[in-house]
Amino acid sequence: MEILVMVGQLILGLSILVGLHELGHLLAAKAFGMRVEQYFIGFPPKIWSIKRGETEYGVGAIPLGGFVKISGMIDESLDTTHTETEPQPYEFRSKPAWQRLIVMLGGIIVNVIVGILIFVILAYKNGNTYLAAKDAKYGIVAYELAQGIGLKTGDKILKVNGKLLVDFSDVRSSDVFLGDNSYYTVERNGQVLDIDIPNDFIDKIADKKSAAQFIEPIEPFKVGELAPGQPATKAGLKVGDVITSANGKPIQFYHEFTETVKPLKSKPLTLSVNRNGKVDTLKMTTTSDGTIGFYPEMLLPMTTQEYTFGEALSVGTQRAFQVVYDNIKGFGKIFRGEVSASKAISGPIGIAQNLFGGIWRWDRFWTVTGLLSMALAFFNILPIPALDGGHATILGYEIISGRKPSDKFLEGAQRVGMVVLLGLMAFAIFNDVFKAIF
Repeated sequence: MEILVMVGQLILGLSILVGLHELGHLLAAKAFGMRVEQYFIGFPPKIWSIKRGETEYGVGAIPLGGFVKISGMIDESLDTTHTETEPQPYEFRSKPAWQRLIVMLGGIIVNVIVGILIFVILAYKNGNTYLAAKDAKYGIVAYELAQGIGLKTGDKILKVNGKLLVDFSDVRSSDVFLGDNSYYTVERNGQVLDIDIPNDFIDKIADKKSAAQFIEPIEPFKVGELAPGQPATKAGLKVGDVITSANGKPIQFYHEFTETVKPLKSKPLTLSVNRNGKVDTLKMTTTSDGTIGFYPEMLLPMTTQEYTFGEALSVGTQRAFQVVYDNIKGFGKIFRGEVSASKAISGPIGIAQNLFGGIWRWDRFWTVTGLLSMALAFFNILPIPALDGGHATILGYEIISGRKPSDKFLEGAQRVGMVVLLGLMAFAIFNDVFKAIF
């Protein structure tokens, strides 16, 4: 079922974004009197189509993209039959370069607008709920990755890159992992010291096996939800119970519980629980992966900041463009060799697993869709032939130089771009499969 939910979210999200992206091209082309022959969401084979006026609207069977076919344009179809005839007034090639440039940027502009709108609406609707650094009063749990750079459990992070920490989640922000010479300022046993973060640390945190094992706040907890049929339910654990010891070891915080129970794979476990002021003892056997089947309710207080529409407009726009900035910094890390492309690049499988997940939550769906909209805009603006950015680069040259490239050059550039894009897609999909298996 989780797989179906992941796939469903991916297809719906991509269909919305691709449909709107191609709609941007279509509307701009029609506004300048260009003939649009086809508008498709998804790639062939064709599932369904209908013709309205001069344009065929349809849906393809492969939901990983889409296209708009404009008369007189050398595009991914590599149809060059029009080059053998005289340009017609309704063709792409007969229009001024500035109009063709707007048509090529139409999809990117729409994706940016959609991304901003999604983040603005989410900010206005939900505000910002976060764990304030001042409320993380017990310090941090430092897992293996954190210990590797010098952090210790119990440290209290005061600053990030010299800036006072307000939102605890900022300890894992893109400014930390994608920036250069980042550092934490921590308090440890009454002393204040700086902990440097290596510039290539993102390569380690990007590994799916260790990404979650970095930093968490030390948190008291109680039993929040029980999984049916699991050891905890069978033994009589109830929602709201406070676990005070496990196999005789005192428990106050959730990391203490997991550290105690995780090694006990298929082993006996005795819990002492406080239930409405009364102490009870429960006996059970852990599962083969060292769990007992409950979800914790963390007890540190959360802070919610609500936004007016004007504030949401500013915050949402900033969040949207942060995606672009992060992509730029991420590419810089790859080019400098500080992070491997195999860990940084994900295809459709990785996006479905790591971003959408197996549970359908609308806020999360729209957050990821907004993120992908901005990422799609960034990717398409890259000056790679066959992408919108490649076409825009050639048109920019034409506007500046006053010389239009030959049809043979445009066809060759399109072929090279298609090879590059297909290679990137094949790499991303293979990379997803490899990471999923290994």
